[in-house]
Amino acid sequence: MPATTLIEARGAIVAAGRWLDSKGWAPATAGNYSMRLADGRVAITVSGWHKGRLTDDGVMTVDAAGKALDGKRPSAETALHMALYERFAEVNAVLHSHSPDAVGMSRAYPDVTHYRLAGHEMLKVLPGFTTHAAYFDLPIVDNSQDMADILADLQPWMAAPSPPPAYLIRGHGLYGWGVDMAEAERVVEGVEWMIAAERAELAFRERAR
Repeated sequence: MPATTLIEARGAIVAAGRWLDSKGWAPATAGNYSMRLADGRVAITVSGWHKGRLTDDGVMTVDAAGKALDGKRPSAETALHMALYERFAEVNAVLHSHSPDAVGMSRAYPDVTHYRLAGHEMLKVLPGFTTHAAYFDLPIVDNSQDMADILADLQPWMAAPSPPPAYLIRGHGLYGWGVDMAEAERVVEGVEWMIAAERAELAFRERAR
């Protein structure tokens, strides 16, 4: 169920910002977070705020088209949030993290359209996964100042029979979402952990040569 009040959503978004910042996944003013409200509006972070220092004033509302409703300026990436809410009726929270591991991995593979995460116990934190004996293809799309370009590249992934719960923008960061803020946090943390584990494994393999 979506957050029933703006007060509830503000509290959850402020807490998510502090949590992501504590992990080093929200440097400077990077990142943006949102929640769908019961009345159809969306609560989203105001542009330019350090997410580890968010207060209620750093969370604003937009309508279903992403238009500001209270005179504040939302993130330039608001359209990416709204596209997820429009496509998936069950999605009620979206988080955008900026970890060094995720950004570095996406830059290290400049020509790939996805990165396969396989065999990780952490897969079971993702919605629909019940075993580590599985894999998840994490989409990677190129960054652009035009959100329409990013959305066009994501279209085949989002329209798939089993769409992913997260994607990476190359050199920029991870988007993850869920039925509520708790699930969105699990998705982001799980995917970030698997990316970091893959980096650690590669480093140990290199040392073992």
